[in-house]
Amino acid sequence: MKVFVTGVKGQLGYDVVRELEKRGMEAVGVDIEEMDITDAASVEQVIKAAAPDAVIHCAAYTAVDAAEENETVCRMVNADGPRNIARVCRELDIRMLCVSTDYVFDGQGEHIWEPEDVCAPKSVYGQTKYEGELAVQEILEKYFIVRIAWVFGRNGKNFVKTMLKLAETHDTITVVNDQFGSPTYTFDLARLLVDMIQTDKYGVYHATNEGFCSWYDFACAIFREAGVNVKVVPVTSAEYGAKANRPMNSRMSKERLTENGFERLPSWEDALKRYIAEIA
Repeated sequence: MKVFVTGVKGQLGYDVVRELEKRGMEAVGVDIEEMDITDAASVEQVIKAAAPDAVIHCAAYTAVDAAEENETVCRMVNADGPRNIARVCRELDIRMLCVSTDYVFDGQGEHIWEPEDVCAPKSVYGQTKYEGELAVQEILEKYFIVRIAWVFGRNGKNFVKTMLKLAETHDTITVVNDQFGSPTYTFDLARLLVDMIQTDKYGVYHATNEGFCSWYDFACAIFREAGVNVKVVPVTSAEYGAKANRPMNSRMSKERLTENGFERLPSWEDALKRYIAEIA
């Protein structure tokens, strides 16, 4: 099976290509230099030349705060990009897996979000990702939409690396303690996505490592696991202050994975332990 992967310079795209190759499958990985997803002609030309059996679309505009001031560019990447890819997938009659986000929900309350729950994004990033989801669903029948959250991986920047870097120059670090979700290791997530793309169990899914915590809990666990001695001070989102609205509640249900026979990801604590060992 030949799988076309976008966003290979990002955390997830990088690990998806590694997972495909590990299984002896052919991976065609691209980033902005090889294919501009906002350019319909470029998308058509590059994907058709590759002639894949499926597409895993990981590329996205993910700078959540910057998106508030760059709405046009963000929409071109997160909404027009998936639309352009979906149109080519429809023409070639191949399946598409589109990676989305917890930000499509309003992030309020303590409800555990189900895939079919009403989407009401509170940020430009969340809104444009939701528009991308709608475009894929409108154009294709053979699609997977997989909402993820709080990702960390070997390639690129993430919260774990940021915390460890800050600890090199700070004795005290402030972290929000009123946003809850599930940290997700791209190594584990890539395995699931490659499992999924080989099936016809289409639809909307949530995929994160198991268990919930706050960013503060996550930071404490990072330093504990890395053996770093630093004081972590909990603050509210209001005290911390950020340009874009963050979901306070990113708890997502993974029951649909189980219902369709997919193996769920290990606990986030187990994932963090393996990740810290990998980057040490």
